Amino acid sequence: MAGKKPEQLSTKYKNIMEKRTISETIIDLESAALEAWHDGNPSPYLELYSKDFTYFDPAHEKRIDGWDKIKELYENMRGKVKMDRFEMMNPVVQQTETMAVLTYNLLSYSGEAIWKENCTEVYRLEENNGWKIIHSHWSLTKPSIGWLYRHILPFVLKMSATFRFVWTKYYG
Repeated sequence: MAGKKPEQLSTKYKNIMEKRTISETIIDLESAALEAWHDGNPSPYLELYSKDFTYFDPAHEKRIDGWDKIKELYENMRGKVKMDRFEMMNPVVQQTETMAVLTYNLLSYSGEAIWKENCTEVYRLEENNGWKIIHSHWSLTKPSIGWLYRHILPFVLKMSATFRFVWTKYYG
């Protein structure tokens, strides 16, 4: 491909470049929202969510429907989530022209404790060419019971009521 002008590149190569660009955009949006979330600030996620947003949360029995409902939940959690750092592992973006699905494993660190989750985010390209999350699904991973009691239980006991609820629901 060296020496070819962009207009001479094959359609297949242009599509690959566009997909890479969309993938990078989606991952960058998610990373920025995670950075703020881990410092107790849900605002970047709320800005990314569409008005018709739906959410499966491991702490809730039923799906949460609508931006107003997620805003209410997140405002109750504002300032309560504090992590030292996080790692977005194995991010993959699968896409069409107007939809993208981001999946990844999340490792969140607080001291020596590690919180492990799986995430699926469905993004939609809006009329203003901005990406919005229309659906989010988070799930906890299940490491060994011994590991849980040594590393996660002390961490969970320090966390907000929502996370304590998750612990008792899934591991208690």
